[in-house]
Amino acid sequence: MEQDSKFQANSSQDDNMQANVSQMSNSQENNSQGKVPFISKLAYGMGDVGCNFSWMFVGNFLMIFYTDVFGISMSAVATLMLVSRFWDAINDPIIGTLTDKTHTRWGRFRPWLLFGAPITALVLILTFWAHPEWSQTAKIIYMAVTYCILVLGYTCVNLPYGTLCGAMTQDIDERAKLNTSRSVSAMMAIGVINIVTVPLISWFGAGDNKYGYLAVAVLYGIIFAACHLFCFHKTKEVVEVPVGQKLPLKVQLRSVMKNKPYLLALLGQLLFGFIHYGRNADMLYYFTYVEGSATLFSYYSMAIIVPSIIGAACFPLVFRKTGNKGFTAAIFAFLTGITMIGLYFFSPNGSAIMFYLFSALSWFFFSGFNTAIYAIIPDCVEYGEWKTGIRNDGFQYAFISLGNKIGMALGTSLLAIALGSAGYVSNAVQNPEVLNIMHHAFSTIPGVLWIVTAGCLCFYKLNKKQYKQIMTDLENKKKERK
Repeated sequence: MEQDSKFQANSSQDDNMQANVSQMSNSQENNSQGKVPFISKLAYGMGDVGCNFSWMFVGNFLMIFYTDVFGISMSAVATLMLVSRFWDAINDPIIGTLTDKTHTRWGRFRPWLLFGAPITALVLILTFWAHPEWSQTAKIIYMAVTYCILVLGYTCVNLPYGTLCGAMTQDIDERAKLNTSRSVSAMMAIGVINIVTVPLISWFGAGDNKYGYLAVAVLYGIIFAACHLFCFHKTKEVVEVPVGQKLPLKVQLRSVMKNKPYLLALLGQLLFGFIHYGRNADMLYYFTYVEGSATLFSYYSMAIIVPSIIGAACFPLVFRKTGNKGFTAAIFAFLTGITMIGLYFFSPNGSAIMFYLFSALSWFFFSGFNTAIYAIIPDCVEYGEWKTGIRNDGFQYAFISLGNKIGMALGTSLLAIALGSAGYVSNAVQNPEVLNIMHHAFSTIPGVLWIVTAGCLCFYKLNKKQYKQIMTDLENKKKERK
């Protein structure tokens, strides 16, 4: 858009050029409000398939890989998860600000997918390259360096990817469909990852998990890069966003603090990261030690994959009834919590039907929540521009990403601290206190916290009617400036 403004500045010298620029601008406005092609929705969804083949693999398997394969102490893992969030607090806002300043022929956000995904895939492979024969100090240094670089690489890809939705359209219903595509694709990817990862580790490793994890990381790294390259090629940025706003950090933070819907979305992401990733880190421990077989994790994953996909697809239907994405997210979060609490009373070994039924229901409702909480964010950006006159998509999404990662760090590190304090010993029979922590971390603790999340999101007031009025006001302001 810098090029357009230059043409307009010289309009007195060339009336025809001014007419062409005006026509391009009107066309862009229409595109920003119009339909997103199916192939673009599919490609956007594939981006989250890639994200999950990296980050869900990390969230579900990295902690047990560190303790049971690499041979790193539980206390060292817990410390890393906490300390690395200070690194996130630095790099997330920096990457967010850089995306706001990016201006290329491909757009602002898509280039980050093109260049960031292949590099991050390589770092993912290095992260799962175990060296159990090394000294504990060498292991910890290697773990810290590779993990922190992986977190940075993931930020460079996932943050622009998440922000891309708001640049593809300003239509609230089309954004809901984009996020539905994203969530459905994510649930499919998560289901596949959870079902096949344990068998693949066993098959590739042929009895040696060190090689099994490395081979799976190579495979998932290739999928991660390929999905983001497809997303890059088949999506398009059509929303006109001011480029090069040089605003002090203090001004940007002040504008964010005035954006109440955004602050609630940020709180929702913090709780989401804490509950979801803390529970995910516990799942393989739960099935391995409490239920007695890691294979049960694959059966559990098969039971939840179809309900997860259907739950994600149901978000637009519930949103159509409520007209409020935050309240829709609250409904799904509350029902997720109730069904997870119910899981405490059943076991795949003793009451398999009820266990898998409640598992399926909990993931059905969680998938609806997952779709809703991400669908909120682009609308909050529009609200912030309307409220303060400042539009900083990348900066705002950076704190959403940071909030999610802080939640993840707290959830996983507190789990590691609790297990370590209770006397966890890798690859051994665990004492009753350790087993009790694993059991509650799988069911009652996340269940109660999902209900708390639902209560928080009930205060989200930005509904569909208000959003449409905001968009009308923003369009009128643009016309006035012209």
